[in-house]
Amino acid sequence: MDFLHRHIEALVFCAPEPISAEEIQKCLSEMFESEVPLEHILTAIAELQSKYTSDDYSFNLEHIAGGYQFLTKPAYQASIAILLKQQSQKRLSTAQLETLSIIAYKQPVTKTEVEQIRGVSCDYSIQKLLEKELVSIKGKSDSIGRPLLYGTSDKFMEYFGINSLKDLPQPKDFSSEENQIGEEKE
Repeated sequence: MDFLHRHIEALVFCAPEPISAEEIQKCLSEMFESEVPLEHILTAIAELQSKYTSDDYSFNLEHIAGGYQFLTKPAYQASIAILLKQQSQKRLSTAQLETLSIIAYKQPVTKTEVEQIRGVSCDYSIQKLLEKELVSIKGKSDSIGRPLLYGTSDKFMEYFGINSLKDLPQPKDFSSEENQIGEEKE
């Protein structure tokens, strides 16, 4: 039943939060179109937990919050802390996200056009977006002063996990209920 182990590993690996044995059973039963006994799943999980206690692995299969999740071993805390610190430096501020959104939807766009929409100066945000290579200079406008035109880069597509600008959410994708301001929920 080694195949059962691999399916359980895949489910635990892909689950964004701890996944219970019952959830695993439900997924596997639907996939195999046959009831998978919970005892088989629990046995496979125990065997996987035993497997991952070996020093060959940098993580364990832990039982937490009523489910199972892969967690790194404490010995690797220092390297993970460095990675998390570096990733936090890559995060975008609210101002940068707003600026990037305007550029993504209106491109090619000048800094002045972005500032008119946002209502504030965007020098710093655009500079940071250029440094992070999420935005690139697409040319110069034909208007007075020939200001630079900005647009999104290929790294923007990778960062947000999209293949083209057509994959960006459209206003119709948002329900009107989510956008009601000042109305009380019942």
